[in-house]
Amino acid sequence: MNLKRRNGSRAIAALLLFFIAQIGLQIGFAGPTDTTAIPISPQVAGRLTTSNNQPIQVNGLSASTGASILSGATLETGADQSATVNLGALGSVEIGPSSKVVLTFDEQGNFKALVMFGCVKVAARANATGEIATDQGSAGKTNPASGGDIEVRYQPGTTPAVGQGVCTSGAAAIPPSDPGSFGMSKAAIVAIVGAGTAAALTPLWFQDNPSGPSN
Repeated sequence: MNLKRRNGSRAIAALLLFFIAQIGLQIGFAGPTDTTAIPISPQVAGRLTTSNNQPIQVNGLSASTGASILSGATLETGADQSATVNLGALGSVEIGPSSKVVLTFDEQGNFKALVMFGCVKVAARANATGEIATDQGSAGKTNPASGGDIEVRYQPGTTPAVGQGVCTSGAAAIPPSDPGSFGMSKAAIVAIVGAGTAAALTPLWFQDNPSGPSN
């Protein structure tokens, strides 16, 4: 009888330990877990659209509509090409023909078009700041409170033209002067060279007879 009681007590104790272990496992699984997400900074990219799907140069390579544009990209269009870079919530950048631009942007709502030459228009949405600059400095920024547009036409060696319609007015950009021409136009140089040539030839036509008049 005592042996049966001992065996029964051991069986009950084993069952109790089993149930206690199960309860502990369930509590452990039900406990709070660390749900803190690791911040991953997504890469901001723009989307390129070109006129008539004609390819332009992006970082020296051919690119057309649908290409992704990353910050720091250099875009260059030909004489019969234009392009637009859509930056989503930031806005967009329109690049006219015969233009070269370095485009930068970030996740804080800032984007800038550095115009090497040509025509560029920046359209910024509210809560974003768009800027156009040249090698002479900033040509203008938009107001992040309301957004807005900036339009600039620029050729090296000239003052940037800023204002609505400067890229669509049809006014031709003034090309930079040749450093060896001292800022003079080609027409002036041709006129000066022609006058100098005529002066040099004059003695050949009107030179007096060195022997003097004959008797």
